Amino acid sequence: MIPERPSTTADRSQLSPRPSTRGYNITSPGPEHITSSSLSFQFQCFSTNAALHTKDGFHPQVKAACQVQRTDSVSFNVAKVIVVGDVAVGKTCLISRFRKGAFDKNYKATIGVDFEMERFEVLGVPFSLQLWDTAGQERFKCIASTYYRGAQAIIVVFDLSSVSSLAHARQWLEDAMKENDPSSVLLFLVGTKKDLSSPEQLSQIEQEAIRFSEEIKAEYWAVSAKSGDGVMNFFFRVASLTFEANVLSELEKSGARNDGDIIRLTDSTEADRTPTKRKSNCC
Repeated sequence: MIPERPSTTADRSQLSPRPSTRGYNITSPGPEHITSSSLSFQFQCFSTNAALHTKDGFHPQVKAACQVQRTDSVSFNVAKVIVVGDVAVGKTCLISRFRKGAFDKNYKATIGVDFEMERFEVLGVPFSLQLWDTAGQERFKCIASTYYRGAQAIIVVFDLSSVSSLAHARQWLEDAMKENDPSSVLLFLVGTKKDLSSPEQLSQIEQEAIRFSEEIKAEYWAVSAKSGDGVMNFFFRVASLTFEANVLSELEKSGARNDGDIIRLTDSTEADRTPTKRKSNCC
């Protein structure tokens, strides 16, 4: 039996954009905010059988560092997220549903790479996700090594109505991991087009998806870009976990291992200097 998606109350009416920016607040509990002090509430994994983390909230050192940083000068902390998978599995629609809150019926295959930036406040600290939407066509794989490198998270997307796209997910992941350190990358396996699958078909393919996600140590999610089901919670989950990983990494680098130590939550990689949106074609 495949676990049902945990019920949540998160929707757009609960989102509080940061002043002067397009983005979302992930803050402390409150009637007008999404609760982010507990990752297992709105931001828990779709399936408890395939969860990277089962803890109840952010790491104490992360919360302590962010509490101090609210009164200090803080620059944007950035996480690079690459989205890979077969052509037409819904990678672009998944990102578009999250960023625009709408389903784009006019599908156009991604040529090369599309790039989007989404801004958040997590525990009061500015944070951004760079979403790299890569082409699924074979002829554009020549650009993969350039854009896969330096990812903090890899989202492998497959079509819940296509068994072959799930089978191909392994190769997409292997290609992406060639350019990244396995010990420092968060993995997510996402099944799209949930609305097109019958309950029987969904149950069958999800069993295989969960087995695969457990094997590769990825979180598994099933979503629908058309209806929006699960999309918002999924990206908040990605933001929460990548933010926590980045802060813990900065704490380790600075040697500040005690709660309350001040660190600058900045990212010195080339990703900081990337434009807010760009496209690239394979040469």
